[in-house]
Amino acid sequence: MRIALVLLLIAAATASLAVPWDPIAALAESEPGLAGAVLVELRLPRTLLALVYGATLGAAGAAIQALFANPLASPDITGTTSGAALGAVVTAYLLGFSAPLALSFGAVAGALGALALLLALAGPRAETATLLLSGLAISALAGALTTLALALAPSPFAFYDAYDWLMGSLVDRSLGQAAFAGIPALLVILLLLRLSRPLDSLALGEEVAQSLGHDVGRIRLQVVVLTALGVGACVAICGAIGFIGLIAPIFARRLTGGHPGRAILPAAAIGALLLTAADLATRLAPLGRTLPIGVVTALIGAPFFLWLVAHMRLRFAR
Repeated sequence: MRIALVLLLIAAATASLAVPWDPIAALAESEPGLAGAVLVELRLPRTLLALVYGATLGAAGAAIQALFANPLASPDITGTTSGAALGAVVTAYLLGFSAPLALSFGAVAGALGALALLLALAGPRAETATLLLSGLAISALAGALTTLALALAPSPFAFYDAYDWLMGSLVDRSLGQAAFAGIPALLVILLLLRLSRPLDSLALGEEVAQSLGHDVGRIRLQVVVLTALGVGACVAICGAIGFIGLIAPIFARRLTGGHPGRAILPAAAIGALLLTAADLATRLAPLGRTLPIGVVTALIGAPFFLWLVAHMRLRFAR
């Protein structure tokens, strides 16, 4: 199964570089250098960002679900993504710092604030209803504050400028931007992988984890900070994209026998595959039209989320 997942990931990445092929083939006949430049300067960053952002959302979602012991926890449901978007918008449009580094700091600060507020409201082992209500409240508050920040921005075109970014976009990004988001995101995934065993122990209860020598408070702090760093770095470059961090860990746990910590790596792979596939779907839009990738992931993720809530309710009702 894992080999099939790797093969699917390679196929999706190849398709992301090649589709649509006709313009590249036409350019290759007349201007081979230009065709190569299109592949390297335009399509390669888009493919790399899809893989890295998807992997980050998958790994972060798996870690958050393990931390809260709740399959409904994810960067977007908990308000992490909305908080990161708010931080980046405030930094760019109100404070006037639009450099990638400044946006990343703002996005990370927003994500940290959202997760800290969630922990304060719902607690570390929140029940499903409490987690959902707290996460929805934080997301709604962050969304309202983001709209307010854009309305108060000095530029009258702030809403128009931020539309594509707020809905999530991988288009027209450079290799430098891909590296800027990718390097910290990959480091975060590697550091989260080191927490696999402690998170598996935490799934058995805080007392069990502590008896095995794990510092539960430190684990919680590491997960919160690392997920905020990874998601914040990607949101600063690509905007907010939802539901990948919810779906990927659920499928990943099926590959790991239900172990939430061990699901981090397969969740990263599944997240990368899902976001790359969603990016390919955006290219099916009519010529001259732009289909935001966040819309595609929401169209897939929202029905899945509703099914998951209904499934959990039926299971607990038995």
